[in-house]
Amino acid sequence: MTTRAMIGSAEAEHVLAEGLSVRVRVPGSSANLGPGFDCLGLALSIYDELAVTITGTGVSVAVTGEAAGRVPLDERHLVARAVARGLEHAGVAVPGFHLECRNVIPHSRGLGSSAAAVVGGLAAASALVAADGGRPGLTDEELVQLSSEFEGHPDNAAASVLGSAVVTWSGERGRFFARKLELHRSVVATVFVPQIESSTEATRGLLPDAVPRADAVFNVSRAALGVVALTTSPDCLMDATQDRLHQDYRAEALPETTRLVAALRDRGHAATVSGAGPSVLVLGVQSLGAPEADLAAELGFTMIPVDVADGVEVVS
Repeated sequence: MTTRAMIGSAEAEHVLAEGLSVRVRVPGSSANLGPGFDCLGLALSIYDELAVTITGTGVSVAVTGEAAGRVPLDERHLVARAVARGLEHAGVAVPGFHLECRNVIPHSRGLGSSAAAVVGGLAAASALVAADGGRPGLTDEELVQLSSEFEGHPDNAAASVLGSAVVTWSGERGRFFARKLELHRSVVATVFVPQIESSTEATRGLLPDAVPRADAVFNVSRAALGVVALTTSPDCLMDATQDRLHQDYRAEALPETTRLVAALRDRGHAATVSGAGPSVLVLGVQSLGAPEADLAAELGFTMIPVDVADGVEVVS
């Protein structure tokens, strides 16, 4: 079999063995956390699992759970593309692979499903390389960089790689960076998930190219406070989750989400739009109960208590 038929690095000197298999579990995430637009993220205990087995030729995909029947089952699948990119970056190739995805993270709901797909695929490629024993797998820094290239920004991707909460930023020449925060032990999270979906591309298109200086200063202060609230002073979470850069501009496209955020905040809960929506995230120091669940149900949302998750992991 020639190198041309291989998947991964076109110049690979090493080809991974047929039959090698790995399994990966990757968490979903919430981005922005209110004011931290494209730079704050939080890993959530809603997990997708995937398994990759090296085969004799080509790419085949099987999907169960979320989006089954709505995604391509060949090399065009997002996870499959990420596997191939990870192999290429590692400088190895495979003759083919079979991918199995068990999807639990809701799609198009602002809970990081696409970032998790990319991170999971890259982590699987890394695990295959490490299991082969010929060279080390990818570092966390490489996983953040490669997954962020798919996404265009690192907030969701870095949260799924590193776990916990993350602060992310971009540098020159397309470089992406992230640092993990050690959360205050009392911080808990709750998500509210609707049945309706939303396009990140569509809601991002509602954002203006310029904002008033006062709004920019407001968000700088609240994003900085967000780091303090998450790590040392959770009593500041209500103020730390205020935003003027994106949520109001998206409100018309997400009426139920906007109403739920406002109603929860009126009750003293630090509620924000999760990513680009339509899901809602609440950060606090105690679990929510039946009153909040009933309120959410009236607006078409299901309340789901979640843990703050660790990052992507290889499982047996």
